[in-house]
Amino acid sequence: MNTLSKWHRSLSMRVRDDNGDVPGWVLITLMTAGLVVMIWALAGPALSSIFEQAIARVSGM
Repeated sequence: MNTLSKWHRSLSMRVRDDNGDVPGWVLITLMTAGLVVMIWALAGPALSSIFEQAIARVSGM
């Protein structure tokens, strides 16, 4: 068997065996989204205030 055939067979076996961890990725995605929402809820008013102050200073010049 030539090298190309061995490589192709090895690659196709790896692709078939690699199904991934879909539930794990879904959990990571949901947890990240939850953290973003929680941080946004806590820091949103403060960030909005800082942004409004910065715009007021710039427009006052």
